[in-house]
Amino acid sequence: MLLRIVIDLLIAVGLIFALAGTKGVLKMPDTFCRMQASTCISTLGILGVCLGGLLYAIFVMHSPATAVKVALIGALVLFTNPIGSHAIAKGAYQAGIRPEKPMETDDYGRDFDE
Repeated sequence: MLLRIVIDLLIAVGLIFALAGTKGVLKMPDTFCRMQASTCISTLGILGVCLGGLLYAIFVMHSPATAVKVALIGALVLFTNPIGSHAIAKGAYQAGIRPEKPMETDDYGRDFDE
């Protein structure tokens, strides 16, 4: 009973983070802020759901194969989501998209000799 509550809470936390990320994408002023909201929050959302799914696969389903698949999905999201968003941000900067407010530190400008 307690395990099922923990699993449901983890999945609910993942859902809340995913919804917060969606709201962040809609409310943020520029491309870079939207990307930060979508990447960080979606990573936390997926990890919450994956932890809940992992516990469910191990203790309720008793399926090691499913647990390995869920753990692999979580690990791939954890490692690829930040790298992908960095590549997209760098591509957006190179395409000429800039934040509305001036940046305090412009490391991308240094990379592109601007």
